[in-house]
Amino acid sequence: MGTEQIRAYWDDFAAEYDSYPDHGLLDSDVRAAWKDLVRTWLPTRPGVVGDLACGTGTMSVLIAELDHQVKGVDLSGEMVALARAKTAPFGAAVTIEQGDAADPGWEPGSLDVVFARHILWTLPDPQTALKRWADLLRPGGRIVLIEGRWGLESAKDKPDLPWSAGVPSDELAAAVRDLGGDPTVVQLSDAVYWGKEIEHERYLLVADLAR
Repeated sequence: MGTEQIRAYWDDFAAEYDSYPDHGLLDSDVRAAWKDLVRTWLPTRPGVVGDLACGTGTMSVLIAELDHQVKGVDLSGEMVALARAKTAPFGAAVTIEQGDAADPGWEPGSLDVVFARHILWTLPDPQTALKRWADLLRPGGRIVLIEGRWGLESAKDKPDLPWSAGVPSDELAAAVRDLGGDPTVVQLSDAVYWGKEIEHERYLLVADLAR
């Protein structure tokens, strides 16, 4: 699937994106759970966080509320418009641009944290994207990935991509080790994160990269 097809997929989905409990975080309990999670695994010292495939900006808002500077990027123009509106109260502390999350074109070594949630399954070459993301980090920078598995039955209507059914935590951990990290995996099976019970693996992976 080409870039234009992927962009169109997300443009079409943008208007209803926030209606999903784990996307819009409109329920106070779901929002509080995600904010606590982000607070726990982002560095305590304010820094520059790249929110890759930021969607409508929900996570960018949570990150900015924790006093980090946020650089968001998303392929979808419709998503970008919604994210800019949502993050406008933070002024220059949050910038949202349209671009390819797999290769946002930012300066190497310009981020303290790479943050990405449920994006790897959308990428034509996720392994190469991970290497590019590592290059965006300053020495000792942190990568925070929220990923999971979706049943093959739920992936059949998604784009035909390498990880369209999601990526198991052990497989992603191995990929991050290859980048020089020592990953920690935290399982996110509690329904409070998703607004419903889930059947398949959901997790957070965090690692500080030495290079």
